[in-house]
Amino acid sequence: MTFSLVARCGRTGQFGMVISSSSPAVAARCAHVRAGVGVVASQNVTDPALGPLLLDTLAEGLVAGAALARVVQDRAHIDYRQLLVVDRMGGVAIHSGRQVLGLWGEARGQDCAAGGNLLADDGVPAAMVAAFEVAPGALGDRLMRALRAGLEAGGEAGPVHSAGLKIADRLSWPLVDLRCDWTEACPIAALEAAWAVYQPQMAAYVQRAEDPTQAPSYGVPGDE
Repeated sequence: MTFSLVARCGRTGQFGMVISSSSPAVAARCAHVRAGVGVVASQNVTDPALGPLLLDTLAEGLVAGAALARVVQDRAHIDYRQLLVVDRMGGVAIHSGRQVLGLWGEARGQDCAAGGNLLADDGVPAAMVAAFEVAPGALGDRLMRALRAGLEAGGEAGPVHSAGLKIADRLSWPLVDLRCDWTEACPIAALEAAWAVYQPQMAAYVQRAEDPTQAPSYGVPGDE
């Protein structure tokens, strides 16, 4: 029901992920990022608790593979889960259980990992990794290009209805948390439109949080 990519930016140290699904509000359940720690996708018959748990384990200093091995060991129903992890050094790890739904796939790349289930083509994750690795620009741009590449490679077996982009920088809260929770049209196109609007304003929202006395105008009616 899902295809996603998790990644670290080698230049900035940011962590981020993109995801799309036929299910509603997929990013609300599956996307987990933490500044200075890592990024986790918890998908396929999702247990949202596994995301924070894996981030906590990474925060102890374990690398992606060791963190994932600890969390999946003897865990109930772990065969139903698909987990993607990138750690602070760009190390990656993936768990795809024996009960992952439908046609599924996974792929690893430089500072990134992708996975999916109920796919139209098991090469979707590899297409996402390939697109991410060659895409120019900021992490958000590269992630969005990977998500579009996944869709163009076949995406899910049926139509997708939700999508999300989430990025952690140096802050305790996400630098980017954009979602299309449901649409009968293309949620990836809606997410691309939201990113195009949000990206130019992103630094201003950080400035308003850290020092509103130096923040730019809000640009809304009534703001002088």
